[in-house]
Amino acid sequence: MRVARLFYVAISLLSLIAVSGVSTGAQNASPLETVLGISRRQKPAAPLLAPQELKDHIIDGKLVLSLDDSIRLALSNNTDIHLDHYQIETAENNLQRVLAPFDPLLTSSFSDQRTKSPTSTQLQGASILNELSQETQVGYSQTFQTGTNFQGSFIAEKNSTNSSFNFLNPSTATTLQFLVTQPLLRNRGLFPNRAPILIAQRNLKQARASFLGEVSDIIQQIVGGYWNVVLAREVLAVQQKSLDEAQRSYDHDKKALSLGALPPLDIYRSESQVASRRVGVIQAEYAVKQAEDQFRQSIAADLDPATRVLDLNLTDRPEPAGELLNIDIPTALARAIANRPELEAVHQQLAIDELSIRLAHNNLKPDLELSGFYSGNGLNGYEPGVANTGIGTSLSQSFRFAFPAYGATLSLSLPIRNHGAEANLADAVVSRRHDQYQERDTNQSILLDVTTAVHSLEAAKLGMEAAKVAVDLAKETLHADERKYELGAEQIFFVLDAQTQLAQAELNLIQSQVNFQLAVTQVDHATGDLLEHHHVQIVEPAK
Repeated sequence: MRVARLFYVAISLLSLIAVSGVSTGAQNASPLETVLGISRRQKPAAPLLAPQELKDHIIDGKLVLSLDDSIRLALSNNTDIHLDHYQIETAENNLQRVLAPFDPLLTSSFSDQRTKSPTSTQLQGASILNELSQETQVGYSQTFQTGTNFQGSFIAEKNSTNSSFNFLNPSTATTLQFLVTQPLLRNRGLFPNRAPILIAQRNLKQARASFLGEVSDIIQQIVGGYWNVVLAREVLAVQQKSLDEAQRSYDHDKKALSLGALPPLDIYRSESQVASRRVGVIQAEYAVKQAEDQFRQSIAADLDPATRVLDLNLTDRPEPAGELLNIDIPTALARAIANRPELEAVHQQLAIDELSIRLAHNNLKPDLELSGFYSGNGLNGYEPGVANTGIGTSLSQSFRFAFPAYGATLSLSLPIRNHGAEANLADAVVSRRHDQYQERDTNQSILLDVTTAVHSLEAAKLGMEAAKVAVDLAKETLHADERKYELGAEQIFFVLDAQTQLAQAELNLIQSQVNFQLAVTQVDHATGDLLEHHHVQIVEPAK
């Protein structure tokens, strides 16, 4: 009958699984997940924050931004900055994780067991032995940063039986015990136990230094994107001005042709210039749109449909104001060595390597431990013909250590060969050598960055001065050719060529001014002063 009942229950369970699988098939949930109560409907993650502070810069339907405004918006909204910052949070979480071995642990348990069994001898005190056992345990353990492990436990066990040979029935036995274990070779002292904490702290400093370097890179990209938009707009303005001048010349030639003062074939030259310069305007307009879209992405203005369609009004001009920056290579290199976060990151990695090597040497030592315990025992129960003693008697005996037990153990684990620890030490040494070369490579890269930035700055200043002179000369040349053309001393070809030369000279001047601004940013980035130059401070929020 019992077998038939179990068979019926099994069939019912299988039917339930099959029905659940059919009902949840449309929801892509497996039958096992349904039976186990695993729902595929998870609580959705909190949505990402919307771009901040953009609406504060909307004026008259335009997004009005200075260079510093753009940098602040990028620091608040740029997706890459948020992604890069998670390395700091991961390092902070890891620092919490390595503290786990030193967390105190409190445990407790209660068990109840009743046993009834037939006996085979009269020495068991009953024909059918009936026993009841109840046990309560409370424990505390903690490992300290010296490697010392402390454990304390209290055990109370109550036993009841129908055996006639038990003097106390029921009886309660209690035990209070303390156990201390101290490593004497491997893991002895503060360093091997605190080494993971020290490494995690170094990793956190390294993550912060890397984040600073990445923020500096992003600020340099923002500055470059800002000036690219300004340059593209200035190029468009110059191209439009050149087209207007070509159109004016074409209109003049067309009027002269109607009056018979110009040969019919000469009109094609000015008409061709109008068409050519119109192509230049179209290309410049596309370049402006492309530069603006890239800039919107860098400040996260593309995420909001309301700000995505707004025109940009960039207020900073490429013309340098005040005294031009002057810096030599030795001064710039000294500042770079003092400020570049890349060097701080590689120095932290070398410090981690040293800690790892020391820790690997510790793991090669034999495992010698000394442990000792001290406990107090107590007992109470009911004895026929004698007054019954309560549990207080047993507790008093245990806590007063009236019936003590104590001992010590010295254990040694001595590997004949420890290939794993030896390989770990070799890896640590190789990692240190690798990071030493990485440090040298970083120093070489910084030196190249500094020299390139300083040379670019000097070239930008010289180019800007030369471009100013070229614009002045191009204007004088155009004015002279226009006068000669009006007097009939020159053909229209020279006027059109002078217009082209002036447009190119103006483009070169704008390009040289933008190049100077980018060179200043490049110098600040190479010396590690870019954040300070734009008044940026990285402050971690309090937790």
